[in-house]
Amino acid sequence: MALMITDECINCDVCEPECPNDAISPGEEIYVIDPNLCTECVGHYDEPQCQQVCPVDCIPLDAERPETHDQLMEKYHRITSS
Repeated sequence: MALMITDECINCDVCEPECPNDAISPGEEIYVIDPNLCTECVGHYDEPQCQQVCPVDCIPLDAERPETHDQLMEKYHRITSS
């Protein structure tokens, strides 16, 4: 699944630079995650880095975008062209 940022986001700016796929960007009110670029850090790290640094724990899985580990790895390869 891709991750999402909830409206509990405090715009602290720590998640955006942690994303290896540049999937996180400032939205109109809070940061947002592009589900087409989010791989939950599969291919890069063992755990999603944005979740690790978020001080308010507002980055859950997006239940509306279920993806298997294999699908996330395919997306990683597509994004990185490797």
